[in-house]
Amino acid sequence: MTVRLRVLKSSDIGAVLTMSDVLELVETAFRERGLGRAQMPPKSYLFFPEHEGDLRVMPAYLEGLGQAGVKLVNVHPRNPTNHNLPTVMALIVIVSPQTGEPLAIMDGTRITAMRTAAASGVATKYLARADSKSLGLIGAGYQSLYQVEAIARMSSIESVVIYDMMAEKAENLALVCQKRLKLKASVCGTPEEAVRGRDVVVTVTPSTRPIVKNEWVVEGMHLNCVGADAPGKQELEAEILQRARIVIDDWEQASHSGEINVAVSRGLLGRADISAEIGDIVAGKAEGRTDPSQITAFDTTGLAIQDVVCAWKAYEVAQDKGIGIMMDGLYV
Repeated sequence: MTVRLRVLKSSDIGAVLTMSDVLELVETAFRERGLGRAQMPPKSYLFFPEHEGDLRVMPAYLEGLGQAGVKLVNVHPRNPTNHNLPTVMALIVIVSPQTGEPLAIMDGTRITAMRTAAASGVATKYLARADSKSLGLIGAGYQSLYQVEAIARMSSIESVVIYDMMAEKAENLALVCQKRLKLKASVCGTPEEAVRGRDVVVTVTPSTRPIVKNEWVVEGMHLNCVGADAPGKQELEAEILQRARIVIDDWEQASHSGEINVAVSRGLLGRADISAEIGDIVAGKAEGRTDPSQITAFDTTGLAIQDVVCAWKAYEVAQDKGIGIMMDGLYV
């Protein structure tokens, strides 16, 4: 029997998925998880210490939606400088739960960026104050524009202040935010300026040392902690987490490789210090923000269910519109 695969490249993904789509899909995926209708083993890692990189394998099955697949994704922070390649590159394969037949193989880099940002957008909807107007962004890489767009679509923010070690990247991002998202956007010279006085803060860096200081964070602030995605990574001082209402996407992943991983490994935080998982909040089984004065922190490590639900949508739209190419020659 010949198995035909639909192959979608990055530009195809851009033609079949919008941020509005992905926000809705990711919220659905969180809800399905919260309702107990998803299988998702923890990420498996291969570490390449001599290259300062790693490879993750991420399978998932959304039982209620009949969608299954697996993502392969790397993180190599030295790629842009040393190899002219993105830090993150990904490949997603979706399969039929009924037969195991592979249905499509697609670029997952753009999906990863969009669904990661959408997780922050959904968390901001449930955890930030409803009157939030200002966003502080630390890190102006590939992921950052998606972060701003997702949060802008799910909240009432009107302005963004951007910090990056490379000022030119921050300046370019600010221009795009002004033109494309119609936000007031400016650049600052220190992480402190990006944090102080903001309603919502997003950290999107590969840092292994705290960037955000406890003294900068005030009551009512919401933080989306995006950059920490491997053991030892940390963007916030642990004292911030000890003050905050912490929401995670998955305990096993977050405690191993999310923003909380360092505090957990040092005995500063435990399972009892976590207020909820985002899936339980979206499913109505737990509360999000419960007081305007709370500090809330969302630790997002990225869930395979997010990738699978977005990849299936991309596949279905591509099927309808005849986008992508068909690959023959695989036999079972």
